[in-house]
Amino acid sequence: MRAVGRRGEAGVDRGIRRRFRDGDPEAVRLVYRSYGRLVYAVAYRVLRDGGLAEEATQQTFMKAWRAAGSLDEDREMAPWLATIARRVAIDVRRGEARRGADPLESVAPGDPALTSQPESAEALHGVWEVRRALGELPPDEEEVVRLQHFEGLTHTEIAQRLDLPAGTVKSRSFRAHKRLAARLVDVQE
Repeated sequence: MRAVGRRGEAGVDRGIRRRFRDGDPEAVRLVYRSYGRLVYAVAYRVLRDGGLAEEATQQTFMKAWRAAGSLDEDREMAPWLATIARRVAIDVRRGEARRGADPLESVAPGDPALTSQPESAEALHGVWEVRRALGELPPDEEEVVRLQHFEGLTHTEIAQRLDLPAGTVKSRSFRAHKRLAARLVDVQE
């Protein structure tokens, strides 16, 4: 069922590649077990961060699963997966670079954003609604949003502070922002 590749990594035979292409969940698990270390190594080489490499590994296998229909069952999967992993890792690195935010301390004390009052009752109501919506989030999601927006931390920094995988932090952030957007539809309008 499995074969060992040139560098010692486990590979999968043609039948498993065919089953993977056809979406068989067990074949997907076998491919992950066989190539997970390779994909992680490629991602780590690009990212130089274990948490981000784990996230890129997960994304790589999701992309591979979605693109499985294009897999040539007669070819070894390692080069195909390594190419996907490299592209995903580059995308993750670019995403992290864009996520950088200036901490609140970098804003000058006299900056109007810090010293001005809301101009109207509607603006004050909007601030109150945002705070209320934030307080209604599950504690783990609220903590991620606060660290992200009030302390200006990136997902990687939050993951380090909370001792969580970066993927977990990103998932919590995504869910929290989705909940906030749904609760604040009236305020946005």
